[in-house]
Amino acid sequence: MHKLKRTIWSLLLAAGLLAALAAPAWQPLAFAAEKEVYLGGMPAGFTLGMDGAQIVGFCEVLTKEGTRSPAKEAGLEAGDLILSLGGVRVRSAADIDAALAAVGGGREEVVVRRKGERVSASVQPACDAASGRGKLGVLVRDSVSGIGTVTYIETGSLRFGSLGHAVAGEDGKSMDLGRGDIFRCSIVDVVRGERGRAGELKGVFLNDRKVAVADKNCEQGIYGYFDRSYDLTALRRAAVGAQARPGAATLYTTVDGVAPREYAIDIVKVDEGSRSNRNFVLKVTDAALLADTGGIVQGMSGSPILQDGKLIGAVTHVFLNDPARGYGIAIGNMLGN
Repeated sequence: MHKLKRTIWSLLLAAGLLAALAAPAWQPLAFAAEKEVYLGGMPAGFTLGMDGAQIVGFCEVLTKEGTRSPAKEAGLEAGDLILSLGGVRVRSAADIDAALAAVGGGREEVVVRRKGERVSASVQPACDAASGRGKLGVLVRDSVSGIGTVTYIETGSLRFGSLGHAVAGEDGKSMDLGRGDIFRCSIVDVVRGERGRAGELKGVFLNDRKVAVADKNCEQGIYGYFDRSYDLTALRRAAVGAQARPGAATLYTTVDGVAPREYAIDIVKVDEGSRSNRNFVLKVTDAALLADTGGIVQGMSGSPILQDGKLIGAVTHVFLNDPARGYGIAIGNMLGN
């Protein structure tokens, strides 16, 4: 066995796993009575490729003539996602060096995504005095990592849904996703939520146990497929419910270790016409969960919600002025992605 590698991560992915993001209108489930899924509720470590290289800072390149920062000179900005350089597609940080080697040292067009729009600029790479290679003078990243909660795994296909909202880029919109790797993880600490401040689950990646691959990041969450070797025998199965109704329900989530537990909540309001992933309001009533977390905290995003034993949605947001309350997305808006 490979040595187990553990890395402590904040549970807030990029712009936040509990950020308020748009989703399609409510769609009642005509097939609800026939569909059955494996319940999630377990934490998972996400490493998501950005399908580009995002500028996070700038640096000076030492040339024989002095120092310069070509990217700054070209008008590039922190947060820009580099998509291509000199016509060469950039999907990762390593692709920048490969593109610079391919195009030579002349002035080239660089295409970036900035606040949801494609922007072109002309850049003259600097020749690094030490290596003789062309440099842009940028610090970049090509992936983001964090921990969220799996909502369900479909029987048969093993396609999963999680989070209930998108992982957002710098522009607040769904981040373009290349390939994402999903790992087992364990919750090791809780920062309790308080009025005016969101709480947070903290955990460790179990990096030697990749369990799934993500292929889609959209307004309803992160989606992909679990590996066929994943042990499903310990997972609970549940039918999919048609829609939430005001009244008692349960939240299935993990606040310690790797195994989810069921906690009491109330559905206090349902908004069938909501054009976002705030399809209903929930309130945590379980004394044990309130004592441990103060209510809903970052990292619970995607935790499945059951009513009358059926899956009716997932938690997505927390009220900052009352951490015992939050929003949930209807399961009808999550399925089918």
